[in-house]
Amino acid sequence: MKILCLDQFGDLGGAQRCLLELLPAMFNRGWSVRVAAPQGPFTQRAAALGAAAEPTVCGPYSCGRKTLADVARMLAEAKPLAGEIRELAAGYGADLIYVNGPRLLPAVALAARNGARVLFHSHNRLGGLSRLAAGRALAMTRAATVASCRYVARPLAAYSGRRGIRVVYNGVREIALARRSPGGPEFRIGMIGRISPEKGQAVLLRAARILHRTSPECRFLICGAPLFSDRAAFRYRAEVEALAEGLPVEFAGWREDVESVMADLDLLVVPSVSNDATPRVIMEAFSAGVPVLAFASGGIPEIIERGVTGFLVEDRSAEALAAGIRDLLREPHRLREAAENARAKARTDFSLDQYRAQMIESIEAAMRA
Repeated sequence: MKILCLDQFGDLGGAQRCLLELLPAMFNRGWSVRVAAPQGPFTQRAAALGAAAEPTVCGPYSCGRKTLADVARMLAEAKPLAGEIRELAAGYGADLIYVNGPRLLPAVALAARNGARVLFHSHNRLGGLSRLAAGRALAMTRAATVASCRYVARPLAAYSGRRGIRVVYNGVREIALARRSPGGPEFRIGMIGRISPEKGQAVLLRAARILHRTSPECRFLICGAPLFSDRAAFRYRAEVEALAEGLPVEFAGWREDVESVMADLDLLVVPSVSNDATPRVIMEAFSAGVPVLAFASGGIPEIIERGVTGFLVEDRSAEALAAGIRDLLREPHRLREAAENARAKARTDFSLDQYRAQMIESIEAAMRA
């Protein structure tokens, strides 16, 4: 089978990492894979794994919720982009077009009519104009849909018809157990991932200022960088750096060695202020045996069992986050127990082998449909 994988970004976000993790399983099935995306680290990694890489042009668009101008430009670009995709698919002889981002769906709908089958892998919840544009494209192509969690799947249910939507949670490779000695003079709290307003770095730093007065042993790490050429995210990073002034905060930049970062943490926080889907970093922390405290937003409660595999904060505020951290400082045994439970959960429910097996089965089902 020949699969043409399309992505809207060249940077390495969570969705792009999910596709990279899937490529070896595709090759193991004897399938041929071509990846088309804007030039960047993502296409370089795909080529290094053995996929043919093709540069495409998509966007740029604003991150997060799309503006009316974004949607208008996306629809205007759909026809010429469809010609590019149609030419790629025909020249390659693609049996399946694997769409790894919603912005490409209108162009794919035009390109794939009466052509290759389509599978859409949805990593984020779509709403408003983005949902309407994606839904119309899914209906036109009668595409198979895979969602990263139930929260992501629900808005697309109306467009799936009898085909339904498969929910496949992300999987991560097993990470060596973090062995930071408990009970030391410092308690290290970290965030790992893309720097962007919806991820909540500013909330963490406001919570850090509250904690610094009563829990001076707390030290904070922010690991990550803005991605996707998002100008708002670069402005936000400057705001975050200003908020850190006078606090024990380290900015580590973008790091690929997540194992060494996790090994230096006592607690990972995920204060997503918008409705996040299922951040990979939570599953990576599970695998590494690092306890997690997160806002109960989006699909996060689907993967964190409250008080068992991690801890959830309902109120998405700095005050509530600081209170949640302070409570855990008083009961370190709860952190150890949750980390042990989460590590076991990572092996059974969020393993890379399980993710790959479920995605391969979803692709084969799309071809049978």
